[in-house]
Amino acid sequence: MTSGVPRAVVVARATEYEELIARHGTHGQAQFFLQQRERDIAEVLTVHKAQVAAVAVALRGIPDAWRHTRVWRDDLDRFLFEPRDIIVAVGQDGLVANVAKYLHGQPVIGVNPDPARYDGVLVRHAPSAFARVLALTGVEDVPIEHRTMVEAVLDDGQRLLALNEVFVGHRTHQSARYRLTHGKRRERHSSSGLIVSTGTGATGWARSIRLCHRSEIRPPSPTDPALCFFVREAWPSVRTNTDLTEGLVDEQRRLSVVSEMNVGGVVFGDGLEEDRLDFAWGQRLEVRRSNRTLNLVI
Repeated sequence: MTSGVPRAVVVARATEYEELIARHGTHGQAQFFLQQRERDIAEVLTVHKAQVAAVAVALRGIPDAWRHTRVWRDDLDRFLFEPRDIIVAVGQDGLVANVAKYLHGQPVIGVNPDPARYDGVLVRHAPSAFARVLALTGVEDVPIEHRTMVEAVLDDGQRLLALNEVFVGHRTHQSARYRLTHGKRRERHSSSGLIVSTGTGATGWARSIRLCHRSEIRPPSPTDPALCFFVREAWPSVRTNTDLTEGLVDEQRRLSVVSEMNVGGVVFGDGLEEDRLDFAWGQRLEVRRSNRTLNLVI
């Protein structure tokens, strides 16, 4: 790496339009495919053009003296990030979560290509403001929000990181069977699995479960070191109970899970089922706050 010169890494994912062209070959074939499903390709093309334009603006905003590269979301697990990289995520909020687990403290600038469609919780910057934000990031003159991440660690040393939440359960719709320990409390469960959420994830999947629970658990803030967990649809039986279904996870109240699933037990983060750990019978899993954080430029 060239000393003193940052590298801007622009991360994006293929648009729906690009995926359609890759699958069907031509614009006309893609249009016909969507028409059969009562969709208009014009909307898909509008989203595509906004994404392409935002990436182009980001690339033009990188100083000439800097190095830069582009990486697709699907290639993140094969990309080698450098310590002084500045990550530029152009797309939806979920793209920031996708890249976060591959980083070791590098700052992330989220660029929102279409504020009318994307909330911008993590992609907070308009393309028009990007060049200024990038320059200030290069001289470390920007506020950084250190967002808590969650990690799941198996007893054989395998681990998985996530920004929003970790899911533990069965990879199909079968019941997940496991023994749960939270602090000094223990319980055997048959359920639809459980999630352990950060403050960032508390507005997503965890929020919907929390509403179903009518829970009084107050989710932590995105920078709070605590986590919260929720069990999905716990089933009472002669061998399983439903008293230990939610709570906060911190240094005093740790969370561990022992699998009682013969096959199909999995652990994955941020909804990426293809990037998972197998969770076999008798394996122990600890879910806790990670020492890493997402360093988000705000």
